[in-house]
Amino acid sequence: MYQEGVLLTVKDILDKEFKIDTRGYRPQEVDKFLDLIIKDYEEFSNMINSLENEKKELIDDNIKLKQEVRNLRTKLEVVKENANEEITNADILRRLSNIEKVIYGREDND
Repeated sequence: MYQEGVLLTVKDILDKEFKIDTRGYRPQEVDKFLDLIIKDYEEFSNMINSLENEKKELIDDNIKLKQEVRNLRTKLEVVKENANEEITNADILRRLSNIEKVIYGREDND
């Protein structure tokens, strides 16, 4: 998942304790800065989760749309085949009619 390269979690940052020496940083400043980092981590985590969910939904939609395209292509092929057969049947009927005219000597006007 997305957290494979992440070394710290929000909890790691929150629970981190620094050793204090006489020349060290002011604990309040460190705490305020770490609070900002925690907020950013939480926001990034929420953004990533949201994007992961959106990605999953898009993948599912893509799969459904591909299936729909396959179904429509199949239906289109069936319609084309049926249309060709109907044209062929109409041609055959027309030809039979013309043959009847020639054989029986009818001169029907169309």
